[in-house]
Amino acid sequence: MLLDIIKVIPKDNYILHLTFENQEEKEFDCKHLLEWKVYEPLKDIEFFKKAHVMYGTVVWNDNIDIAPESLYLESRKVN
Repeated sequence: MLLDIIKVIPKDNYILHLTFENQEEKEFDCKHLLEWKVYEPLKDIEFFKKAHVMYGTVVWNDNIDIAPESLYLESRKVN
């Protein structure tokens, strides 16, 4: 099942607080992505905080996004 993300709140510690279309809230830790060349610009915390929702997923610009299924499956549920 593919769920769109409807809201993202980037946190100081490279965590994305996500709200999915089913109203489920989860947190995704992006620290492990920072080793990948494509995600290298996210090391700049000010750039990281520019995360926003577009087309049902989290994006930063035309080159950097994360697949919504990865965000859902690899995040932890928020109580």
